[in-house]
Amino acid sequence: MTVAKHVALAASFLLGAPLMAQTPPPPPPPEAMTTAAPYVDAAGRSDLYEINSSQIALQKSQDPKVQAFARMLIQHHQKTTAATMKAASKAGLTPPPPALDPGATASINELQSASPADFDRIYLAQQVPAHQAALNLHQSYAQGGDQAPLRTSAKSAVPIVKKHLDQATKMQAGGGAHGGHKM
Repeated sequence: MTVAKHVALAASFLLGAPLMAQTPPPPPPPEAMTTAAPYVDAAGRSDLYEINSSQIALQKSQDPKVQAFARMLIQHHQKTTAATMKAASKAGLTPPPPALDPGATASINELQSASPADFDRIYLAQQVPAHQAALNLHQSYAQGGDQAPLRTSAKSAVPIVKKHLDQATKMQAGGGAHGGHKM
């Protein structure tokens, strides 16, 4: 069982809620961990998912903590996308604008169709594995990527993504709208 499934199962048990399907976006492909073009594509796709999912959270969540978290994610992931694109340019790449893949689109669709009562739980259940995958991507590329400007950009994204993962994990453990955790 993956860490994400353990976290989701633990959160479900702690909250007394039934474990419903949460569709986290798929992890990046292995080549994105060390090769510039796939890394830029995966980083952009990850940021775009975070931005889009958080825009939905601003519309659907009734929890001020979840809304504040979503606003932070939008702001930070817009900045990391810009930094990645700038580093890609320095590395001689001209990547297309980020686009969601079918897995991320399914995650977004799940959020859009979530009931108000389930939204925060589903949103946070997606955020934890999405940020775990993003952290792995940026750490891996920072350590072994093939383009120096992108390694630098990946290294600067690591503490941002770690902060997001820590906050999402704490909010999920605290039940999101019902927890007492401060951001």
